[in-house]
Amino acid sequence: MTFKKSLLAVAALGAVLAMPLSAQAHRGWLLPSFTNLSGDSAWVTFDAAVSNELFHPDHVAMRTDGVQVLAPDGAIDKIQNASTGKYRSTFDVQLSKPGTYKIFTAGGSVMASYTENGEVKRFRGSAEDFAKQVPAGAADLKVIKSANRNETFVTRDKPTTESLKPTGKGLELVPVTHPTDVIATEPATFKFVIDGKPAADLEVTFAPGGHRWRASPGEIKVKTGPDGAVKFTLPEAGMYWVNASVRSGANARGGPPGAPQQGAVQALPGNGENASYTAVIEAQRP
Repeated sequence: MTFKKSLLAVAALGAVLAMPLSAQAHRGWLLPSFTNLSGDSAWVTFDAAVSNELFHPDHVAMRTDGVQVLAPDGAIDKIQNASTGKYRSTFDVQLSKPGTYKIFTAGGSVMASYTENGEVKRFRGSAEDFAKQVPAGAADLKVIKSANRNETFVTRDKPTTESLKPTGKGLELVPVTHPTDVIATEPATFKFVIDGKPAADLEVTFAPGGHRWRASPGEIKVKTGPDGAVKFTLPEAGMYWVNASVRSGANARGGPPGAPQQGAVQALPGNGENASYTAVIEAQRP
């Protein structure tokens, strides 16, 4: 492969990763059977899939080996009774402690193209492997860094926030309104951060389930302010798919291509970062 073709391949793949998920046909989701429960023996069953229609498995099952559970005290918990079929996976989580659980998948990768001893080479892997395998100061280096996160939340008894603390990596939700305390027809506020810093001018999509029975998708699109906060009101009770993404070549403050970028991007040579965030929340009845 020539150097030109190699760079085109990296750029094309980066463009796909940079696309907002709401613009793609297939959308991934973790759907809980309940978001608010009480009692010592509380269990929640989850569906996990990538589908064309929200919350109707019609494309491919989501793998469960990457699903993580963060308990209300911040401890790592586990999924149970996992099963994967053709179009969806299912698993259970026991809410053995009072408070809010975060159930999520999170991942990231680095893609690079560079020249070594006159030969074009490509890399795809973790940031740690990038630092080990790609020579420092490599010639003609082009890098695209991607991060994605897919979450949902369930609360036993009273909402808590320990499990909701951001990691400082990628695009994340920091609740102002608690995600299991959103009420239909009432104003709510979420805050988004990219690598721990406010994600300003970020478009956030709220899409209700039940597309097959709607004349229109019913999506709501709103933008974050300078502090990364977005205010929204969901019109009716039900489950909603929440999505936002940061495109390669523009920083979280909405700067032009080539502007200095935030956080982990500064630690890598090159000029690309793609970050996406997805969640499923429930708007409770008023």
